Amino acid sequence: TMARLTSLLLVSALGASAAFTPASKAPLAIRSTELKESFGFDFAEDQAENVPTVMLGEANYKQWVGENIDNSFLNRQYDVIKRVRELDLLGLTAEYGILSKLEKNGVDLATLESLLPAIEELGLLSTAGKNQQLLINGLAPLAVEGAPLLLPVIAGALEVGPPAFFLAAAAFAGAEGGLISNHVEIPFVGLPASVLVGLLLVPLTVVSGGAGVVLSGLKK
Repeated sequence: TMARLTSLLLVSALGASAAFTPASKAPLAIRSTELKESFGFDFAEDQAENVPTVMLGEANYKQWVGENIDNSFLNRQYDVIKRVRELDLLGLTAEYGILSKLEKNGVDLATLESLLPAIEELGLLSTAGKNQQLLINGLAPLAVEGAPLLLPVIAGALEVGPPAFFLAAAAFAGAEGGLISNHVEIPFVGLPASVLVGLLLVPLTVVSGGAGVVLSGLKK
């Protein structure tokens, strides 16, 4: 009887110990951080099987396109001189009397030459040299293609003088302020118009105001 009681107590103690023993944790699965063009889907195509290794990766692809495809979107450059000739911008500049009106406002060849050291000290030339692609393919098309519409406006402003540029700066700034105060949003998108349109209005305000200040100082 004593042996049976001892065995019963031992089994009970072992059962209670097992009941309160914390369960062993399962090993955590380590997720792979490898990036794949297939996004990890089994049914997607394997890029390594369908694409030559020389084209894998953005840098290799751009290099391959530059060496094998002429005038592609990746290496195409905006032909500034060709478009200036096609749009006859030099003829329009002479027709609107831009140069003579600039001289009337104190901007002549000697003035431009005097500005070169300041431009060099500010590092503008080196900055332009480091960002040739952005200037040629980004800013140049906007300036050249919009020149036929801008030249008569600039000619009229130069005819009036610095007050015209100050007035333009005030108009651009007022338009931006109106968009902000009225919380205007772009239809179907819901984004604030002051942000997107401001990408145009703010630079125009700065350029117009700066032009007015410069012409006020140079006008004889």
